[in-house]
Amino acid sequence: MAHDHDHPHHHTPGGRAEFHRQNQARAIAEAERLLAERERLQGRWLTWVASELYAMSPPAFANMVRRELERLSR
Repeated sequence: MAHDHDHPHHHTPGGRAEFHRQNQARAIAEAERLLAERERLQGRWLTWVASELYAMSPPAFANMVRRELERLSR
């Protein structure tokens, strides 16, 4: 098993793309959940969304949710 080191590990540059791929569905679901509250919260919605995003971890995931929100709310 000489070529064992060829296997991709989490520390490879592809880690971010891998993270994105694994979390894409969850990010879309979160964005849809946030959007669903917009009618109800109206003026307070943006503040609420900001606090929800702030509470999400890791920050990379919160960023994905924010991007999906922007895409969905266009």
